[in-house]
Amino acid sequence: MSLLIAITGWENGAWRERFSAELPNHHVVTTDDAYDPAAIRYVCAWKPPSGTFDTLDNLQAVFSLGAGVDHLLRHGELPDVPLVRMVDDSLTLRMSEWVVMHVLMHHRQQRLFDRQQRESLWREHTQPVASEVRVGIMGLGVLGQDAAGKLSALGYRVAGWSRTAKQIDGIECFAGETELQRFLARTDILIVLLPDTPDTRGILNCDLFAGLARDGALPEAFPALINAGRGALQVEGDIVACLDDGTLKGATLDVFETEPLPTSSLLWTHPLVTVTPHVSADSQPDALARAIAQQILRHEAGEPLRNVVDRKRGY
Repeated sequence: MSLLIAITGWENGAWRERFSAELPNHHVVTTDDAYDPAAIRYVCAWKPPSGTFDTLDNLQAVFSLGAGVDHLLRHGELPDVPLVRMVDDSLTLRMSEWVVMHVLMHHRQQRLFDRQQRESLWREHTQPVASEVRVGIMGLGVLGQDAAGKLSALGYRVAGWSRTAKQIDGIECFAGETELQRFLARTDILIVLLPDTPDTRGILNCDLFAGLARDGALPEAFPALINAGRGALQVEGDIVACLDDGTLKGATLDVFETEPLPTSSLLWTHPLVTVTPHVSADSQPDALARAIAQQILRHEAGEPLRNVVDRKRGY
């Protein structure tokens, strides 16, 4: 059996070596190699080149090499086989690390102190304890639930919102359009970990930001936005406008409408914005290869694939 590595933007050879080490009894090839399409049973993909799936008549599954699958769902040639999203402990941990770091940065007003340092200005500011800060997480999948647990352990008042109802110990849960406004109205720091679907595209706009809480323990720093979901969720012009008029007091963005973020974007230089280059859940390649290889071996032993995407829902 053969496994095809189909990626753009990353180095093909290194991925072939990783999977060859994990699956020594499989023939691992890349789209740069000559290979027999009839022998390909699995594809590991990240933004696969056009034509990747055209002649793969014996394909059994497609694995995304990242947490998101929108790059594959929008691929016009994706065949009707199981599409598997990446769920890996190292990826989940790295996302939670990043989320907790930036919640603390907003809560403890670190960017304000950074600006004061550049001006040699010694000035203290009120800083409430975590139990007085209301954090809301949009998206309660594996990543959202793990981040919620870690933030709750620090004492934050954590709530979550998802499209469908969830029950999570210690976390106040909201669901659906009917409960979105109640969720926003109790949120000082909004964390977004939603997938890119037709329902979520453009959801981070002026109308949504206007619904965030204005009665927090630290009004001059809240509400704040943290987006590590997908760039297509956010309307970047609206983010800038809401920062300028005070609807938002700060934003941390790891994902963008266009990536890399164009040098002309106002987000680069806005004093209330922190930009990171899509690294929030930058998992270890060896760990990803190992996780996918284990899935393949279990599948060949007759076990069902895990984390298969519901294409209608988009995740």
